[in-house]
Amino acid sequence: MSGLGTELPAKNPFLVALGERVRALRARRGMTRKAVAQAATVSERHLANLEYGDGNASILVLVQVAGALQCSLAELTGDITTSSPEWLLIRELLLHCDEAELRRVRISLADTLSAGTSAAGNARLALVGLRGAGKSTLGAMLAEDLGFPFVELSRDIEKLAGCSVAEVQALYGANAYRRYERRALEEAIQIYPEAVIATPGGLVSDPASFNLLLAHCSTVWLQADPEDHMKRVTAQGDLRPMAASREAMADLKGILAGRAAFYSKAQLRLNTSAQPLEATFVQLRGMARQLLQLPP
Repeated sequence: MSGLGTELPAKNPFLVALGERVRALRARRGMTRKAVAQAATVSERHLANLEYGDGNASILVLVQVAGALQCSLAELTGDITTSSPEWLLIRELLLHCDEAELRRVRISLADTLSAGTSAAGNARLALVGLRGAGKSTLGAMLAEDLGFPFVELSRDIEKLAGCSVAEVQALYGANAYRRYERRALEEAIQIYPEAVIATPGGLVSDPASFNLLLAHCSTVWLQADPEDHMKRVTAQGDLRPMAASREAMADLKGILAGRAAFYSKAQLRLNTSAQPLEATFVQLRGMARQLLQLPP
């Protein structure tokens, strides 16, 4: 009898790669399959299926196997920061650092890798913060005062894509939008040795783009009360990404809370809800001249 129609389905590539990592980690630890199975309290057959990509193990089993192999779940599942000895050694050095120490390491590493192209010594100022914080209004005022070009990255993204930001996200998805965003930032940095840049609120959510911004621009986080964010965005006729939600204010507060730790990486911060526009601008002007080492 021929074997027509009896071919086994192809194995899932992720499960195959997972199994290969389990075998490699077991070999690195010098443990037999039986020893790992006993330490993980799973059957040896179950572990064998996992190693050969035949077993779709539950997350709890993977946690048990990771414990038996004395590694993190991230290492087991293929996190890039566990992919080589150098990554692992760097992770170990950073493991017990607090936020302040991690910040110092990040800045030092960025300076080392950027080979002298860091934010220090350039005349680009980037404003970060959620929509409605005042980046466009204050950014345009500041650029005029300094005699710098004003770059609004959202507009540059639309020029590159040939459609609106909303259409980019609706038609092509978030990943495509982030690619346009990165390209717009790269071009702004390449073209303008001095500029005031208003960044999209979500740019900080992409670590690669945010690292690029921090390396090449001085930064100010423009903050505002949630009510002011909502009022200003509504006045602009734009409620993305809260438009479809009945709990718009709760969503907005959640976005603010989720991004605050990233926005706080800016060198300075300014609350645009604390005083009228003109007084806020005077304060921002002073901050900008301090960061860019310009005369008052």
